[in-house]
Amino acid sequence: MKRLRQFLSSMAGRLFVILLVGMMVAAIGATLLAESRRQQEFERQNLARIADRLQGFVNLIDGNPELRTRLLAVGSPSVREVKGEFRIGDNDEALMEVLAARGGVVANARVRASSFRACLPPLPEFLPPSDKGPRTRHAHGRERERNPSFTPPRCRVVELNLSDGTPLRLALEYPAVVRRTASAFDPWFLSLLVLAIGVLAYVVARIASSPLQRLATHATQLGQDLQREPLPVTGPLEVQRAAQAFNAMQQRLQRHLGERTQMLAAITHDLQTPLTRLRLRLENVADEPLRERLVGDLAAMQALIREGLELARSAESAEQRAALDLDSLLESVVEDAAESGHDAVLEQGCGAVMMLRPLAMRRLFSNLVDNAVKYGHRVQVSASHHGDAVEVRVRDTGPGLAADELEAVFTPFLRLETSRSRETGGAGLGLTIARALAEKDGATLVLRNHPDGGLEAVVRWESPQWAPGQRDRSA
Repeated sequence: MKRLRQFLSSMAGRLFVILLVGMMVAAIGATLLAESRRQQEFERQNLARIADRLQGFVNLIDGNPELRTRLLAVGSPSVREVKGEFRIGDNDEALMEVLAARGGVVANARVRASSFRACLPPLPEFLPPSDKGPRTRHAHGRERERNPSFTPPRCRVVELNLSDGTPLRLALEYPAVVRRTASAFDPWFLSLLVLAIGVLAYVVARIASSPLQRLATHATQLGQDLQREPLPVTGPLEVQRAAQAFNAMQQRLQRHLGERTQMLAAITHDLQTPLTRLRLRLENVADEPLRERLVGDLAAMQALIREGLELARSAESAEQRAALDLDSLLESVVEDAAESGHDAVLEQGCGAVMMLRPLAMRRLFSNLVDNAVKYGHRVQVSASHHGDAVEVRVRDTGPGLAADELEAVFTPFLRLETSRSRETGGAGLGLTIARALAEKDGATLVLRNHPDGGLEAVVRWESPQWAPGQRDRSA
């Protein structure tokens, strides 16, 4: 049910519903219209057949005056002479129009509705054997019950004058009609119609929404890797224009970031010479405590410039992805920390081999381990693999952070003095650079306080790009 709600809330789902409902209404409307036209054509042809019978009988009587009496006495299956008086109703305009269009004797005939008794044959001829009458009536009743669209026979009284002026009064019987109006709404027909329309609507919705989904996917990936391949300019004209605009935006961002990095690199380079001269001059300061403070400030300034440049380069790096054994990388980073005299240990590996940027990943985990040993004195690193997700946890044994500071520490140049000593140095860019590197390789980096104490940094890949053949081994 959740996946259905997500689908219906998407562009493809909304297009699917609109197309499905629209085509269903159009198809049912067209079916009803076709059924109405078919019924009208059936009525027209039925009236034509009745008019043919009446005209044939009248022409026969009009052309044979010597046999007129016998012909009227015998009649025809649906036309006979009226004898006696019967209840008369309104004119049958439809049949009168058909007769008027034919011309001849029947052109001026007047047709009126009458009780069916006027069309019944003489009584002795009409009465069936006594054992069949009830069954016949019951059969007609059952037919009407089985088919509600059954139309019983009707009777019309036709008054006209023959060619010699003889008035004639005839009873014209309309035969019974069974209309199968339910055929258009046959369950199998409706099921096939709904299935065909549903499949067509789904395919059309997918085709219409796929360019938008592709654009959204590339926009998400662009936030992780600004140097990715441009969006292919294919599809309809509107989609091509959107892809061209997207690629132009990507180029402008690349150019802007490159200019910023070049500017920082130029500033850093230009500052190296005066900073070096300043350091040499500080060595000549006679007051040793003052000299040490000035040299420390100068070193902090150099570190700030250097880390600012690293932050800019972390977003612009064009390093290519390669198959990287995550356990080997973590083991190397932990060994480097241990050789530097820190208490660092790799507790657990995951066996994952993914397509990552080796230098960027080393910088990422080195920053996290350095941050842990500086502020927590001891670091524990572990990696795990659950389904498609891969997670690396770097935990220290320090005091941790307040809940409102867990996200604030990723702000550039921000140092939380309440929980971190200023004597540890740094410019407040380590975690900022680490998150930028993680996001560029499709991972997320969050901080959380461990239940047993200390701060834990979690790097997580939800759907990593596996090295060739690795997915099958790790599944």
